[in-house]
Amino acid sequence: MTDEQRPRSGQQQRRELPRRLGVFSAAAVLVGSTIGSGIFRVPSTVVGDAHNLAIIALVWVIGGVVALFGALTLSELAALFPRSGGIYVYLREAYGPLPAFLFGWTELIIIRPSALGAIAMIFAAYLGQFLRLDQTGVRVAAATAILIVALANVRSVLWGAAIENATTAAKVVALAGLAIVAFILGNGHAGALASPATNLGTVSWGAVGVTLIAVLWAYDGWADLTFMAGEVKDPGRTLPRALVGGTLIVVAVYLLVNAAYLYVLPLDAVAQSHLVAADAATAVIGRAGASVVAALVMLSTFGTLNGSTMTGPRILWAMADDGLFFKPIAAVHRRFATPWVAILLAAGLGIAYVSFNTFEQLADAFILGIWPFYALGVLAVIRLRHLQPDAERPYRTPGYPVVPLVFLLASLGLLGNALIQEPVATGIGFAVILLGIPVFIVWQRLRA
Repeated sequence: MTDEQRPRSGQQQRRELPRRLGVFSAAAVLVGSTIGSGIFRVPSTVVGDAHNLAIIALVWVIGGVVALFGALTLSELAALFPRSGGIYVYLREAYGPLPAFLFGWTELIIIRPSALGAIAMIFAAYLGQFLRLDQTGVRVAAATAILIVALANVRSVLWGAAIENATTAAKVVALAGLAIVAFILGNGHAGALASPATNLGTVSWGAVGVTLIAVLWAYDGWADLTFMAGEVKDPGRTLPRALVGGTLIVVAVYLLVNAAYLYVLPLDAVAQSHLVAADAATAVIGRAGASVVAALVMLSTFGTLNGSTMTGPRILWAMADDGLFFKPIAAVHRRFATPWVAILLAAGLGIAYVSFNTFEQLADAFILGIWPFYALGVLAVIRLRHLQPDAERPYRTPGYPVVPLVFLLASLGLLGNALIQEPVATGIGFAVILLGIPVFIVWQRLRA
């Protein structure tokens, strides 16, 4: 074995958090982190861009396949390196400390605060429909939700898992129930599916590319479980099952709900709707439908906020435990056995971002920050097959190398389209990531 193939220095001495999550809780983390506000906002964007049933169906299926291929690929790394930190660990093993640091840096500066802030803003906006909150009230409610979830996760990973299990089960059942009620009680003659032949035009691959960006945002969250792989029981078996099974549940729910929207609403109505789920529910059960959906969105986003709080801070904890971040961030609570400093740091930054940014700004920043590292993480499977060919792999990616290569092509397409469509915002996002290089150099010198 060459030096390049050996475990990196200090890795065997890394501390690990208690393994307390079973397959159901692990899958609930993935499903709960993924099904948030996207399914309530993205369908309108997709229909508005495509306005073609063939493309609409195609992009949701493609998005599901891309997410599934990403989960199938990262499952190999999750079983091979079942440690807290997920993609951070895989980048460190495959490429060394600098790319891993850049991911942790981007997680700290862009990804996690933007994710927490964007999710909490949606939760608070729908809460405002019941409490009549002004803009300041919405921001205060969002900050309060972040703080409550953070304190619950500081108290115990089992508390966070209990919240995630309950909210995930509830929102999956509620979404599926909403779709079934639409099919049973809705007037299908008024919807887009009533005359599909008239809603099939010439398929434009350019339209597919544009709409796929929004769909991939809705599917995002499938990799979050890997961030807390160090707290999963029997990881060699549990992680692949939870990653693949949870992703399949998300794909099934999304396809079912989109079909329900198009069953009761025409294409124009879906495209022009800012609250498509509420409009679909109103078309089926009247005005009460809007209140039902508002409550469902609150439940869904609160669960996603909890999932993001459970997973993201583990990256900061792993980074600090490796000596690539301030050592106090690696603190583990003596009584609760949780990475409490990392959790509170992420929550504090999320609250700060909520105070100064809109939902759109937060969501865009998140997408531009995370996808380059998704691509590198999936590419790490191919690289590590060459660097560590004899390593024991409890799980191997099926369809290798086609499955990871398809995901990589989709990632490159997403990032390339972002550069074309939003060159300034994308350039700023990449510049922030690259700013981590001089920070890494200074940090290494300070350590020395």
